[in-house]
Amino acid sequence: MNDFIIDYDRIKRVGFPEIIYGKSKSVEVLDQILQQYTSKKSNALITKLQEEKAIQLIQKYPQAFFDPVSGIFMLEKETLQITNGEIAILAAGTSDAFVANETFYTLAFLGHQATRVMDIGVSGLHRLLTRLEELKKFKVLIVIAGFEGALPTVVGGLLPQPVIAVPTSVGYGVSADGRAALNTMLASCANGISVVNVDNGYGAAMAALRIIGLLKKSE
Repeated sequence: MNDFIIDYDRIKRVGFPEIIYGKSKSVEVLDQILQQYTSKKSNALITKLQEEKAIQLIQKYPQAFFDPVSGIFMLEKETLQITNGEIAILAAGTSDAFVANETFYTLAFLGHQATRVMDIGVSGLHRLLTRLEELKKFKVLIVIAGFEGALPTVVGGLLPQPVIAVPTSVGYGVSADGRAALNTMLASCANGISVVNVDNGYGAAMAALRIIGLLKKSE
């Protein structure tokens, strides 16, 4: 008997399905979960999946997609129905790609084509400033940064959209696996930015979708 119960009704309650956290689950447990989704002809998304586990799962589910940068695993990539992009993902550096990709593929799984804008951190601020007009067209901005985590504050002071800040565990010494960036973002002087947990690209994607959902209802 399985010791887990998939929350199939979550999409009816809150607008998006249950997502599987893969890091702490065995291949055997993940396989059992995926079998349940397959039996219902439903797609599934696994986050934070280690590559060695993904390799084993793809042997059984060859139609699946895996991104080794982020640890995102999709049971069925070809069935995705993507809508026009309303969300931009801004990453301070290429070292933050693992979180940017997690955010991007989570949104894609849920039918939203986001735009990734990489390597625009505060150490090269001109790279952000040259793209401000482009960024104004998006409805929600997800801003990802490690080290001191200053980028969301800068973006929040320059652009009017909702800003969802994501600290990453990137940086030396006192960066403390993302806690320095997290504290910076929580203490930001930019009015009204929201902050999710360290390396939580999935959570940022879900926060953005809740905002987009409300905006669509008001249109």
